[in-house]
Amino acid sequence: MKNNYAILYKLEPKGDYVTMSITVKDVEHVAKLARLALSDAEKEQFTGQLNAILKYAEKLNELNTDEVEPTTHVLQIRNVMREDETRPSLPIEKVLRNAPDEEDDQIRVPAVLE
Repeated sequence: MKNNYAILYKLEPKGDYVTMSITVKDVEHVAKLARLALSDAEKEQFTGQLNAILKYAEKLNELNTDEVEPTTHVLQIRNVMREDETRPSLPIEKVLRNAPDEEDDQIRVPAVLE
């Protein structure tokens, strides 16, 4: 069975790390997935722009990260939601006043199943 996965970049060795580059074929593939009709000039333009972005991102490889611990987020994050607490709810009479119909102290709604 043929898989539908595609490699969207070409890897090129450069010193201790590998650089990526986008080809016109990659741009055509992504455009097809996004159902975009691109002219040849647009394909060339996007190829150049995407490669410029990748080249700029390669600057990160110049940083010494030997003593930097891996993180999942740049800021310390924590759950800021309140603790669940039992609180009194509305009286059933008040709730049923807003209901379109009620039966046996329950909100009655039209059946959705046949």
